[in-house]
Amino acid sequence: QVQLVESGGGLVQAGGSLRLSCAASGRTINNYVIGWFRQAPGKEREFVARISWSGTITYYAESVKGRFTASRDNAKNMAYLQMNSLKPEDTALYSCAAATTGGSMVVQYPYWGQGTQVTVSS
Repeated sequence: QVQLVESGGGLVQAGGSLRLSCAASGRTINNYVIGWFRQAPGKEREFVARISWSGTITYYAESVKGRFTASRDNAKNMAYLQMNSLKPEDTALYSCAAATTGGSMVVQYPYWGQGTQVTVSS
């Protein structure tokens, strides 16, 4: 089992930045894809970004491409999501997830954190 805990969320003005962290325990995440997802009130959970086990391959939703950057430090069992140029529409509960062969779909990820709230004011 992999346990995931996110942190780093908060309230920020439009145009600002936040860095989310995802701390893993229970198992080393070296062999896991880490995905980032978000869910706004009244909306379904949506894919934001994912990073390969090696950290060399990343993939982003069109809505965040060029503004968000996923990274990881396997030695620390950590993953990160750097979010720049934030917009009010980025407001959501952000969660990290782990899977051995994860893609962009929620159902592909068996392990999830509880999420951290990001609120972007206009």
